[in-house]
Amino acid sequence: MDIKDTGVEFYEWKKTGYKPLVFHRDWMVALLNWEPACLLENAHEIERHNQTDEVFVLLCGQAALCVNAGAGLRLIEMKPGALYNVRAGVWHSLLATRDARWVIVEARGTDLHDTEIRKLNEEERRVLFLAPLAWAKFV
Repeated sequence: MDIKDTGVEFYEWKKTGYKPLVFHRDWMVALLNWEPACLLENAHEIERHNQTDEVFVLLCGQAALCVNAGAGLRLIEMKPGALYNVRAGVWHSLLATRDARWVIVEARGTDLHDTEIRKLNEEERRVLFLAPLAWAKFV
């Protein structure tokens, strides 16, 4: 189907990693395809955005959202098609199988101007490796 002259823009991202694709005055939409950082053995960092929330929608695959809002690391197993809004200031990262893909909606420029990254501490790594996510151990 040719969408030229329909008022519809079409975007896709087939490479690994994160790619912002749609930009509005205040917000943007990105696609995130599985990347090596999503493997349990590569989980070394966690990030947060202090000025804005970030919404994740798992499209396919299996994934867990790793969050630390100050009371220690917790894992939330994600359901495809559900919305997960990570509030401003909450440390977060992802674990996933190689077929995982997400839509991300966030404030425009968050990836450039409001991202703080730190190493996972020893206790957080322990929580990850003891997590009851059988799929995470064999991705």
